[in-house]
Amino acid sequence: MTDTSDLPDESFVLIPGNPPPQGAEIVWFKGSAGRNLRACVAPALSKSDPRGTVIVCPGRTEFIEKYFEVGRELQAMGFAVVILDWPGQGLSERLLDDTKKGHIDRFETFMGALARGLEQLEDRLPRPHVSLAHSMGGAIALATISQGLVKVDAAAFCAPMWGLKSRFLGMRYLVWAMRATGRAGDYAIQPGPPETFETNIVTHDKKHWQMQRDLIEARPDLELGPVTWGWLGASLNILDTFTKPKTLAQVTIPVFVASAEEEQLVDNAAHEKICARLPDCEHVVVEGAMHEILMETEDRRKEFWEGFQRLLQRARI
Repeated sequence: MTDTSDLPDESFVLIPGNPPPQGAEIVWFKGSAGRNLRACVAPALSKSDPRGTVIVCPGRTEFIEKYFEVGRELQAMGFAVVILDWPGQGLSERLLDDTKKGHIDRFETFMGALARGLEQLEDRLPRPHVSLAHSMGGAIALATISQGLVKVDAAAFCAPMWGLKSRFLGMRYLVWAMRATGRAGDYAIQPGPPETFETNIVTHDKKHWQMQRDLIEARPDLELGPVTWGWLGASLNILDTFTKPKTLAQVTIPVFVASAEEEQLVDNAAHEKICARLPDCEHVVVEGAMHEILMETEDRRKEFWEGFQRLLQRARI
């Protein structure tokens, strides 16, 4: 286990109504370039007969504490849980001096963090392993699974970032130019006015929307702004790999994918294309849901969890 003498504090960001999973604790580990990376590990409620471990892979701008509710629900199903703060977000070490910029140098930095974190925590994560990944976390999970960097027995994806809306795809040459001229750390999209519940495009549920704001107010270091040219270029590069048949050839595990009917951030058409090429995949579209299905209203969240249960049955977990 990594020496934690030089690492940040091991306390959660706590707000009323959002308790951590039972027995959860923060674990710090070293990522590439020696960066301090943060993970949450919560044991199965039955220590003598754990059902396995669910690896929660959050999306861009997200952090461990936002997934406490999901962690508690997974514990109630019998699982141990691990949740990661990706490099450059949450309370993991940021890559730029301007910590509000959503930046990454290359997607392999995310993928390496996932693989390294699971390796270092291996003795605390009973098998079988199930991946549960949202948005950008869905791209990280699919890439690591398809490249054999992480071995899981089943994978669930919630509005995965397997393609971006067309406005980003048209920026490919500009992305290359900005990175080539040393401007990878510049904003690709300038920060705008503060989001309100009425202007948000990720959830219909005000309670979940407000929870993220309250967590950031309690710990401003959690906040992350728009993406940089570096992040956009790294994302376009990894998404290109998903269009190659050989990328998905090794993904033979049971897969469940939930798309949001009212999606405005990722490309749902990419979900259809990739799901059609996976040999054991169920794909549903959650009616009336925005991007963050697991942070949606209870009826929409229920639809995701029902599909997750079907995944576990198919995988015999």
